[in-house]
Amino acid sequence: MWSLGPFTRGPLAPWPWRLVAATLAASAAGAVPAAADYMGSTNCVGARGMSSCITKWGEGGDPHIIEVPQPLSEDERASAAARDRKWVARCKPVIHQDRYGVPRYYYAAPGCEFGRTSD
Repeated sequence: MWSLGPFTRGPLAPWPWRLVAATLAASAAGAVPAAADYMGSTNCVGARGMSSCITKWGEGGDPHIIEVPQPLSEDERASAAARDRKWVARCKPVIHQDRYGVPRYYYAAPGCEFGRTSD
């Protein structure tokens, strides 16, 4: 069995280890959700024996990815394809490198970066 050292117990314990102990105790007591589609994030700040922590629980996955439902019927698919063709015809998207070498999209009409199909 390994040890974390003499300073991980008692009132002199640094706050991260107290937080780990509290989280483990809560999880053993069943207070922490065990579902795989949820995740938690704990952030703490503190100095000289004082600390403040907050834990946020939420759905798992990348919060920056938005899943868009696909069209279900043939009519919806045809309508979506027509909208896409109209947008490409108006916006004429091209990729060029900017002065820093980063590839960026450029459009022929204003508002195209937001998906607008008309003025």
